[in-house]
Amino acid sequence: MKPPQTPLDPAKRAKLQAELHRDIATRQDGYRERALKILPHVCASCGRSFDGKRLKELTVHHKDHNHNNNPPDGSNWELLCIYCHDHEHEKNGLAGYYEGARAQEEKLAPSIFSQFSALDSLLPPQDLETKPDADAQK
Repeated sequence: MKPPQTPLDPAKRAKLQAELHRDIATRQDGYRERALKILPHVCASCGRSFDGKRLKELTVHHKDHNHNNNPPDGSNWELLCIYCHDHEHEKNGLAGYYEGARAQEEKLAPSIFSQFSALDSLLPPQDLETKPDADAQK
């Protein structure tokens, strides 16, 4: 069982409230709040609509994967539900992208495997000194 909490003294309470108000103001100036004001509350991928408490399931996806590219008109944003957002990043991760940077491509060494190298051993041996067919001579 949790021990009862002691009430905060007025100075600590005022400081905590000031921090909370500052955080709310910062969040409202952030790109998520701006995107929610500009864009309709619909997932751009699956088309589900969000409102009320479920609005927190709607996330802002940066189309160019650059989280610092936040134009005022929102042209780099799309609203995606958490499931479609995860799918979008997984899809790009599989394509070699991660947080806006292209993964370094691997350069493969030439293969030493030759699919026809053992073909001669599968064919029956032929006489190099074959005699002409008897039928061909007649």
